[in-house]
Amino acid sequence: MARMYYDADANLDLLKDKTIAVIGFGSQGHAQAQNAHESGLKVVVGLRKPCDDYTQMEWDSVLAAGLTPMTVDEAAEAADIVHILAPDTLQASIYQEKIAPYLKPGNALGFSHGFNIHFGQIVPPKDIDVFMVAPKGPGHLVRRMYEKGAGVPALIAIENDYSGQARDLALAFAKAIGATRAGVLETSFQEETETDLFGEQAVLCGGVSELIRAGFDTLVEAGYQPEVAYFECLHEMKLIVDLIYEGGIANMRFSISDTAEYGDLVTGPRIINEDTRMEMRQILEEIQNGSFAREWILENQVGRPVYNALKKRGEDHLIETVGKELRSMMPWLKEIK
Repeated sequence: MARMYYDADANLDLLKDKTIAVIGFGSQGHAQAQNAHESGLKVVVGLRKPCDDYTQMEWDSVLAAGLTPMTVDEAAEAADIVHILAPDTLQASIYQEKIAPYLKPGNALGFSHGFNIHFGQIVPPKDIDVFMVAPKGPGHLVRRMYEKGAGVPALIAIENDYSGQARDLALAFAKAIGATRAGVLETSFQEETETDLFGEQAVLCGGVSELIRAGFDTLVEAGYQPEVAYFECLHEMKLIVDLIYEGGIANMRFSISDTAEYGDLVTGPRIINEDTRMEMRQILEEIQNGSFAREWILENQVGRPVYNALKKRGEDHLIETVGKELRSMMPWLKEIK
């Protein structure tokens, strides 16, 4: 079993005399910045200079959280640790233009996803520490769990250990955001990046969403009501995932009917068959050899035409129209939205 690190393994004092610049105040940025601040650390937030209503709103939201907003340049110059939480597609340009000129020997650069380091879009100097603290949950959950006195598990990784303390710094920051309350596992930038991309594409997002739509389409094309198909192929997905989340696949199978379990056991391998597994291996190969990264980087450089077309097609699918109508009759979902 891999070792898990907890609160007792991390020393927050290593960060007490350092200024930490969190770059970005989105999902992860707002959570990690506030958690670290409330753990007693000196945190500033690097943002775009206010120039319109949206950027002014970002600036004001940082102030409202009791934090100090700065431009990215100012934050990078003031910081001992620059923790980049801007979107993957923006990180390289932000780094080159607004962070790299201000890095000093002995500084540290932090990330919560390894994409730009692993695929060479950001190449830091050798005389700084480079580490990752990657919570395994969205920022709003990271924040909510911290406020409850709990935490979300995280991964840490070290890309460059100039000071000899990079791992200790990563563990300290993981503690500052509440992750060591739940448990921290060490990985590498390569492993985190490749497994994260694969999980998103083949299982968690791409795999699940396409499986749901395929099941829905099969029932509707066979003449069944779209509303019934929605309930069977999408709505009840949460019930099954919750059971798996709480106790693994065995817990789910224990909790469902014998009929459902038999159908699971004999039919699952027909849906996720050897052809599917071969395609998964091909997807992983494209992630490992950089093909996906190249495709995504180029897609952004030309204005995301494929992304926008595919996104629009998904939004126009019948399952979205039916689902919107059905969810409007579920008052308990309005609070979540």
